[in-house]
Amino acid sequence: MCSRGDEDDKLLLCDGCDDNYHIFCLLPPLPEIPKGVWRCPKCVMAECKRPPEAFGFEQATREYTLQSFGEMADSFKADYFNMPVHMVPTELVEKEFWRLVNSIEEDVTVEYGADIHSKEFGSGFPVSDSKRHLTPEEEEYATSGWNLNVMPVLEQSVLCHINADISGMKVPWLYVGMVFSAFCWHIEDHWSYSINYLHWGEPKTWYGVPSLAAEHLEEVMKKLTPELFDSQPDLLHQLVTLMNPNTLMSHGVPVVRTNQCAGEFVITFPRAYHSGFNQGYNFAEAVNFCTADWLPAGRQCIEHYRRLRRYCVFSHEELICKMAACPEKLDLNLAAAVHKEMFIMVQEERRLRKALLEKGITEAEREAFELLPDDERQCIKCKTTCFLSALACYDCPDGLVCLSHINDLCKCSSSRQYLRYRYTLDELPAMLHKLKVRAESFDTWANKVRVALEVEDGRKRSLEELRALESEARERRFPNSELLQQLKNCLSEAEACVSRALGLVSGQEAGPHRVAGLQMTLAELRAFLDQMNNLPCAMHQIGDVKGILEQVEAYQAEAREALASLPSSPGLLQSLLERGQLLGVEVPEAQQLQRQVEQARWLDEVKRTLAPSARRGTLAVMRGLLVAGASVAPSPAVDKARAELQELLTIAERWEEKAHLCLEARQKHPPATLEAIIHEAENIPVHLPNIQALKEALAKARAWIADVDEIQNGDHYPCLDDLEGLVAVGRDLPVGLEELRQLELQVLTAHSWREKASKTFLKRNSCYTLLEVLCPCADAGSDSTKRSRWMEKELGLYKSDTELLGLSAQDLRDPGSVIVAFKEGEQKEKEGILQLRRTNSAKPSPLASSTTASSATSVCVCGQVPAGVGALQCDLCQDWFHGRCVSVPRLLSSPRPSPTSSPLLAWWEWDTKFLCPLCMRSRRPRLETILALLVALQRLPVRLPEGEALQCLTERAISWQGRARQALASEDVTALLGRLAELRQRLQAEPRPEEPPTYPSAPASDPLREGSGKDMPKVQGLLENGDSVTSPEKVAPGEGSVVGIQPGAASNPACPRNPPDLELLSSLLPQLTGPVLELPEATRAPLEELMLEGDLLEVTLDENHSIWQLLQAGQPPDMERIRTLLELEKAERHGSRARGRALERRRRRKVDRGGEGDDPAREELEPKRVRSSGPEAEEAQEEEELEEETGGEGPPQPLPTTGSPSTQENQNGLEPALGATSGPSAPFSTLTPRLHVPCPQQPPQQQL
Repeated sequence: MCSRGDEDDKLLLCDGCDDNYHIFCLLPPLPEIPKGVWRCPKCVMAECKRPPEAFGFEQATREYTLQSFGEMADSFKADYFNMPVHMVPTELVEKEFWRLVNSIEEDVTVEYGADIHSKEFGSGFPVSDSKRHLTPEEEEYATSGWNLNVMPVLEQSVLCHINADISGMKVPWLYVGMVFSAFCWHIEDHWSYSINYLHWGEPKTWYGVPSLAAEHLEEVMKKLTPELFDSQPDLLHQLVTLMNPNTLMSHGVPVVRTNQCAGEFVITFPRAYHSGFNQGYNFAEAVNFCTADWLPAGRQCIEHYRRLRRYCVFSHEELICKMAACPEKLDLNLAAAVHKEMFIMVQEERRLRKALLEKGITEAEREAFELLPDDERQCIKCKTTCFLSALACYDCPDGLVCLSHINDLCKCSSSRQYLRYRYTLDELPAMLHKLKVRAESFDTWANKVRVALEVEDGRKRSLEELRALESEARERRFPNSELLQQLKNCLSEAEACVSRALGLVSGQEAGPHRVAGLQMTLAELRAFLDQMNNLPCAMHQIGDVKGILEQVEAYQAEAREALASLPSSPGLLQSLLERGQLLGVEVPEAQQLQRQVEQARWLDEVKRTLAPSARRGTLAVMRGLLVAGASVAPSPAVDKARAELQELLTIAERWEEKAHLCLEARQKHPPATLEAIIHEAENIPVHLPNIQALKEALAKARAWIADVDEIQNGDHYPCLDDLEGLVAVGRDLPVGLEELRQLELQVLTAHSWREKASKTFLKRNSCYTLLEVLCPCADAGSDSTKRSRWMEKELGLYKSDTELLGLSAQDLRDPGSVIVAFKEGEQKEKEGILQLRRTNSAKPSPLASSTTASSATSVCVCGQVPAGVGALQCDLCQDWFHGRCVSVPRLLSSPRPSPTSSPLLAWWEWDTKFLCPLCMRSRRPRLETILALLVALQRLPVRLPEGEALQCLTERAISWQGRARQALASEDVTALLGRLAELRQRLQAEPRPEEPPTYPSAPASDPLREGSGKDMPKVQGLLENGDSVTSPEKVAPGEGSVVGIQPGAASNPACPRNPPDLELLSSLLPQLTGPVLELPEATRAPLEELMLEGDLLEVTLDENHSIWQLLQAGQPPDMERIRTLLELEKAERHGSRARGRALERRRRRKVDRGGEGDDPAREELEPKRVRSSGPEAEEAQEEEELEEETGGEGPPQPLPTTGSPSTQENQNGLEPALGATSGPSAPFSTLTPRLHVPCPQQPPQQQL
């Protein structure tokens, strides 16, 4: 500036324009060169002349979603503090925040999502609208007063009277913050209340200054930053100024702080300065609200705004007038506050309009300011929104002023200016009066209520009047005060008393039909009347209650008199009791009357029950009387009756128990003892069930004894069924009967005889009953019927032969009916079998080469058609069967001849006779055995149907035996028998073919072998080398002539048979010739008829076998049958060897385990049932034992080995040991001398 360039060390370089200045040339001069940035006076002047910049926050250019903003905020905080966001202490964030605010050199930029409109982006609270359906829980929050969308428009809030949705005041704003994002020092618009709710996120730190210190805070901030307030006087209203709270407190400003956490509210009061910052990422919502106490502050705020020339958010005058226009909708407190504000406002309006008149402005017109936009009714001077009045100019229509600035409108003449008003000065006092009435209405109402409740004027109000007061409070929405609660309580109590009084009166009218449990006591009635009298309201029901009380007191006196004169008549007591029940009130004396009546009733009932003429009561009745007596009030008469009842009940129970023991005891008592018990119990006047049952049992026992006497003394022996029925009835009776033991013994004897007869006749596991076997087969003529009957018997579905004979259960009791039916059955059986023979003979033979299974009509017992080799024809019914399905005969006792045996070529003596299982239904015992059964039957005092049938069968057999003997004794038959004997001797004398070594044999003169050779299997197994038999002389005496077996032979029950023996018989077949006798037809026909009748008998007779041999000799040998029998026997022997080996292994294991061996002595002592069951039964029994030891894996089942009728005779152990020459068959025993070699497979045989 001096234009010199010397003294370079004193030159300054301007950082703004780069000009050089000497420090001593400046005004004022500088003593030294300053450090840092320096600007010359020109640059300073230019900077000062530049227009000032507005303070504030910059609007961000980037948009965020809530999630992306949160990610950014958390990342910023974590990076800034170098730790997870949730671990940063709030104190550290606060300290760092104020450090950054106070720092000039360091800048940190953060973003803040502030003042977000909730109507546009949605509120954090549930909102009731049609956009989405709310749950019940959300509905509760949507209507709650704490919902920031609801709070500004509550009834107690002034803002509910503003129609417009003022954003930020009536409509909540949303705030999404991050760390260091701040809100500067400020107060709310119109100095209203504010409420802030932190929905979630990190805390928000708040600083607050009370409203009393608001002006002090403004002064301090202006003092510390005057240049800011000079350029922008309303700086604190721009939310851009932050100052450290410590600085404010150092200048005497009171400051409080808090940390707002998620789920907490923060409320700021009118003109309370507050500021703060966010600790991190969070989400908050805020709104304003105004209560009645805010109205003075709101008026002061308008004056403050007028001084600062700040725009108003809404017109305060408009708000007051709008509330004053509808005072009935205001809360009482709000109405009182509005009245005060309205009064001040009216007084001020009068003053201002008076000043306007003094200025000479007389023109005026009404204007509806609320319909104008706010910018068209703002004062051009102070920016206040006008409502009550404004000054306008006809010549300057673009502006108006409030009445406080009438001199600032324009320069026009006063005559051109006019008043624009909303209400006249006369209308305003009317509005003010309505507010006063509304504000003072509660006091008026309260005074009325107080007078009514306390009866200050001495007049009780009616219920209708009290209800009207209560209704007025509800309609005018008076606050819920203590006085209102007293009124409600009084009304509730009065209405309850009226309802109770009406119930009492209606109960009397209903009488006995009233609802139980609604009666009140006399004391309660008196207390109830006092309660009604004490109520501050008049009720006409009091008179009814008084009348009832008088009636009850009169009844009480009468009841006392009746009780004092006891004993009174029961009728008088009952009538008094009924009258008391009609009153509807419980009188103490009524209970005493009730006790007296109950005593009389109970004693009368006891008397009627125990009266001699009355029906006897049960034990339950007696116990019921005792139980009822326990509830009756005690008295001497009651106690005496109870004692008598208890004694009677004890005695009755004792006798009842004694009768029960007699009925249930195992040791039954005789009738005399029971009769004595019953006689003693008859004297007790109580119905005893056990005594009655004992009496009935005794009557049944006497009737049973009479039945026994009648049946025992009849013309005939009693039937077994009748005796069994009597025994069953007698056993069920609880009475000891001597006759029962006798009947049981008779029944047991009869059953023993029946069992013995069953063992004699029935086969093992037979499907027939004994009676069926003994009766003739009446429908033998039908092959299909007979076969289906046999199959039904196997399945247990068949009806017995006695039913087929037409015998009912009653017919079986008549001997004559049994005999007649038996005779008729014999004839039907004979006719039927002849018809069946003709039918079966017409069927094609299965052995014929042209016969096939389809052409044959015979069906085996297995259900299949027999065809080809292996089929056998029954000699009785002429039907065909599989040889493997039925029992078949053995050809010879032994194929090895001995000096005394029959020649092998005497084929007519071979046992080839076959009877099917349909024709031979039983074992067919010998006649001697049957006679022994008849002898035992005669000793029985009981009749059995089986006994009658056995007698008929015996008579039939003896009759046939006589005719057979007569036929055999004729000249022709005797000659034929002689020739047959000569032929036998001649064959025996002829040289025999080369034979293996012979074995010892039984004597030829064995009567059993000769007389009943048909009863034994004809082909016996040959002994192995080393085995031997004993002679009959070694048999122990007393056992009969039984062939003995050495131990070695007895230990092998299945004697092995060598195949060459059967081949020996097969080699003899070509040498068999016949017939060996010529039987004339006159001789053959009677013999065949006798043979037919003999085969129908279920009895074994020697004559039958003799006739069969003669008929065999008179025809050619049946080679097909002989070959079939040989093949079947080969198959059977193969199976027997396998069984023998298995049985031998089993016996060896027994010996190895230390068990007893099967020795001959033990074999001899075994029960006859086991030893005499034949080869088939013994093998089956041993196979069953083997299966039990080997787990069911026994040897293969053999083919049946017994077939002829004679093979079953000795399978019972019931024959008596008769002499060798006894019996009717002795003369014919020499016709068939046989060789019998006992094989260890067979048990010893009995001799007759």
